[in-house]
Amino acid sequence: MSTSKRKIEHLNLCATSPVESRTVSAGFCDILLINRALPEINMDEIDMSMDFLGKRLSAPFLIASITGGHPDTIPINSALAKAAEEMGVGIGVGSQRAAMEDPEQEESFRIVRDVAPEAFIYGNVGAAQIKEYGVEGIEKVIEMIDADAVAVHLNFLQEAIQPEGDRDASGCIDKIAEICSLNVPVIVKETGAGISHDDALLLKKAGVSAIDVGGVGGTSWAGVEVYRARDRKDTLSEHLGERFWDFGIPTVASIIECSVSLPVIATGGVRTGLDIAKSIAIGASAASAALPFVAPAMEGKNQVVDQLFRMIEELKVAMFLCGCNTIEKLRSSPAVITGWTLEYLTQRGFDVKDFAMHSDVL
Repeated sequence: MSTSKRKIEHLNLCATSPVESRTVSAGFCDILLINRALPEINMDEIDMSMDFLGKRLSAPFLIASITGGHPDTIPINSALAKAAEEMGVGIGVGSQRAAMEDPEQEESFRIVRDVAPEAFIYGNVGAAQIKEYGVEGIEKVIEMIDADAVAVHLNFLQEAIQPEGDRDASGCIDKIAEICSLNVPVIVKETGAGISHDDALLLKKAGVSAIDVGGVGGTSWAGVEVYRARDRKDTLSEHLGERFWDFGIPTVASIIECSVSLPVIATGGVRTGLDIAKSIAIGASAASAALPFVAPAMEGKNQVVDQLFRMIEELKVAMFLCGCNTIEKLRSSPAVITGWTLEYLTQRGFDVKDFAMHSDVL
């Protein structure tokens, strides 16, 4: 099956089927922000803007990579990008592999920059494509959309289940290190199974500019492959997708796993502005989400703007109740980690007490 056809299959399944984590949550329910009964700030004067990889964002949020690579995705990417431009947030394109294989698919990605000339936009390739196309191929990906950064996605769980998947993960870190010499920041992102502390350290050593944790709790790409396998009566792939549907590190735990003095993007089950606030309080620089914008993007730009507006307003309320009038202050706002996430992090050797003691008044 061509990459282009597979991409439209993925998009349609995400829009119409239950593809989120079934038994494992992202962990946001285990994070408690401390209410300030005396916030002593004016909610209308809260400043949510921040600098991210050399670009100013109006809020610490990005529309995560969703689609591209098929003619039917052009209006969807246009709606997403127009909304990102209007709201001052960032956006990533879907995997550009389809355009690398077939230049006719480039327009489905170029549309993003065409309609969002000022937005922070990041390109997107798989680790396997670096091995296949080399640094020159990645440069073409960047040029295709005049990208402000490029993301390398790690999706080996999905690759292991796809019958057409690339299961050779050898040498990826060396190839990632090679493209870190490019003149744009390199983000490495998981796609639903999370990133561990050991891998975060390897990525830092390789020279990446940011890590997108892509943890368990949002879309399960193993789950997406279950539906594809079922349609073609591939019982082995269906079985593997079911077995590994919720495999990996949940998002909240992965944010803390990736505390290696690099910007961290919290992705995986981020559904509200409160989730964004919790992510930042425990160490993320920004948050992102994809699935909440799929259906709105199929309707149009205004529906995407509405979804973004709701999430950003929720973030503002959370900041107000925590007494934080800037994102920098939110980063030092106390947060208590409880439940399963506390047990996981304790067993992994992380000391989480410091999060609860952050405060400007102590």
